[in-house]
Amino acid sequence: MSLVKAGFVVLDCAEPEKLAVFYRELLEAEQTEATANRVEIRGADGTRLAFRRDVNATPPSWPRPENSLQAHLDFVVEDLDEAERVIVGLGGRPLETKEAAGPYEERGYADPSGHSFTLRLVAPTAPKQG
Repeated sequence: MSLVKAGFVVLDCAEPEKLAVFYRELLEAEQTEATANRVEIRGADGTRLAFRRDVNATPPSWPRPENSLQAHLDFVVEDLDEAERVIVGLGGRPLETKEAAGPYEERGYADPSGHSFTLRLVAPTAPKQG
């Protein structure tokens, strides 16, 4: 029998109820627990996130060095443009205003509380030609 029953990535924020709505919609998740200071959700793929109230929470400033990256989430998607439309519609914002250089097909965003996360394109399954 496993000692640990579940693991969560926990984001501190001033308003956990509002931030939970953002991620619940983005991940098509269900709320599994809620107290006065914490909300937990579970995505359709099993991803578990929790949002803990911290009235003094300050958003990370990534990629700037002051108050830099404190936590980082990656989500794999099939369509970066469609995912971006959903994120912006839910109150998130792009962190990068231009296409990333190089072979990486990913984009950085901030949720409504300022936590950064990355969308990565699903890796192609076809073998490389040549």
